[in-house]
Amino acid sequence: MISLLDPAVIILWLAALTAGSLALSGALPWKRSKVRSPEDLLDAHRSLPAWAICLSIVATETSTLTVISVPGIAYTQGMVFVGLGGGYLLGRIIVARYLLPLYMRGDLASAYQYLALRFGRRMQRLAAVTFLVTRLLAEAVRLFASTLPICALLAARGMSLSPFAVLLGLTGLTALYTAIGGLRAVVWSDAAQFLLYSFGAALCAFLLWRHLTPEQMALLPGSGHLLPFAFHAPVLTSPYAPLTALLGGAVLAMASHGTDQLMVQRALAARSLRDAQRAMIGSAFVVTMLFALLSLVGIFLWARHGGLPLPALGLSSPDELFPRFIVNDLPTGLSGLLVAAIISATMGSLSSALNAMTGSTFADLIGTARPASRAVTWSVTGFWALALIATACAFSASAQSVLLFGFQIAGYSYGALLGAFLLGLLCRRVTENGAIVAFTVTVLGMAALIAGVHPGGTSIAFPWLVPLGVCVTFLVGLPLSRVVGRP
Repeated sequence: MISLLDPAVIILWLAALTAGSLALSGALPWKRSKVRSPEDLLDAHRSLPAWAICLSIVATETSTLTVISVPGIAYTQGMVFVGLGGGYLLGRIIVARYLLPLYMRGDLASAYQYLALRFGRRMQRLAAVTFLVTRLLAEAVRLFASTLPICALLAARGMSLSPFAVLLGLTGLTALYTAIGGLRAVVWSDAAQFLLYSFGAALCAFLLWRHLTPEQMALLPGSGHLLPFAFHAPVLTSPYAPLTALLGGAVLAMASHGTDQLMVQRALAARSLRDAQRAMIGSAFVVTMLFALLSLVGIFLWARHGGLPLPALGLSSPDELFPRFIVNDLPTGLSGLLVAAIISATMGSLSSALNAMTGSTFADLIGTARPASRAVTWSVTGFWALALIATACAFSASAQSVLLFGFQIAGYSYGALLGAFLLGLLCRRVTENGAIVAFTVTVLGMAALIAGVHPGGTSIAFPWLVPLGVCVTFLVGLPLSRVVGRP
């Protein structure tokens, strides 16, 4: 007999999350004075505390796939995601030192407004359209891919739903509190969601550690699973080799957290530049801590099973490891809480994407950071929610190849974005025409490069894609600016 406790825990959490985020955002009737203007829905009047922004950044960059995949990777390769965290820290320090002061001094609502100031409106719009298209594709792929393990977990707890029903329900609920509560609701809900799934990861790691025998614990020191890097892995093809994780990860973090409106929007909602810098740098430590907790779950499961390979456990994919533990080994109630945490991971990244895409639509495409009314802002958020649902459904026929595509999208857009920003900052002679051509060539060139790599074949590690894109942008932009016009 299926217990009703797990479904009740999931439903209560979703209801409390929605009501709580709306209350903290000031969107409920007795708190309505906090929502002062339509643009406040997009920038939170720059009044949010650093710690909440820090947690929101981490919730935005992680998803259901992160929570599920990291333990499976750790089962076979150990603490390698912790090494990536070192590179992420270096990159975010650079963003906090050099890019955030640029945005905060200029009183900007979007990262791409800097490109308008440096080059012109055409460059701003090109970067914004690239952001909106790639974010739509990447988030839709991630959203659909996340519904599959969520459906499996819900079915195991007595709540059988189709992927489309889960997709529609999650997107609709997330769009509701995102549109009504704005960035405040997004940040507060992100913080709550992060705390839930990090608590769940810590609790799972503790329960596994508590039940390991001395013989099982003795397997760990000599296994290499506690090392933060794959020290003998090839530098060009393994994302976990030391140089790849640190240098490639640093440049990747500079692009993802310094030029992507998804992350910059959160930093711009801070009360001051110092708070924004604290949130940005602090997020690197927090996400590394989350990687460590999730990795410990996988490592302790490896020790518990005596180091058996995944096929010997009846698993065809590393992503099946953590969900099976949640369903089969956790007690009723706690299992429902972990399923709610995994659902929250998807909602956190989704709400951030919806709000950032709405903000970029106004600031970069329409050319105003002051929407005419809240109803207009709600309408734009609703449009992007429907677009995400439609795009996710269009990808549903071929989940595996689309999932690979979703992970690769950032590879060919981030390099062009970071390259454009660095051209503007470091090279005074670069013109708008030169920057536009360099940006376009980089996006198309990286797309062709990634598309030419066949699944299963040897390919360049994903942290190197962004540095490669930056190099292409400079190689094209610098000489071309001498030909197409004066700065």
